[in-house]
Amino acid sequence: MVGQLTAQVNAANCMLDFINNYFMLFTSYVSHGIEFSGLLHCVYLVQMIFSKITGKPIESNEPPRNAAQNLFFWARVIMSVAILCFCLAVTLVALFDGKTGMWDGVPPYVSVIILFILMAVVGMMEGMQIAF
Repeated sequence: MVGQLTAQVNAANCMLDFINNYFMLFTSYVSHGIEFSGLLHCVYLVQMIFSKITGKPIESNEPPRNAAQNLFFWARVIMSVAILCFCLAVTLVALFDGKTGMWDGVPPYVSVIILFILMAVVGMMEGMQIAF
């Protein structure tokens, strides 16, 4: 979020003033750091899966990765998927154990359904933000 949505909101309000200041520089460095860490690389795996399903190749202007780059890329993808699975497991355990701020009387399975509905809505909103 720091590297994308906040930057877009600030740029929309401040227009060109945002581009030429130190907060933009800070935001850019944080974005590059998050991207380099591989924390969000699980989306590349999803992209590749959908590319295989649809039969459309992934178009890129980047040269093909060498063996070392390929190893580093897949290590970050595996790390990202592991972190995502861990976060999902912790969230589901908390929901099923009732260790959340959900209203009293709401069954745990309803909490899980609400979680996935809200995640789907956020995903669609993110997709619309990118598409428009």
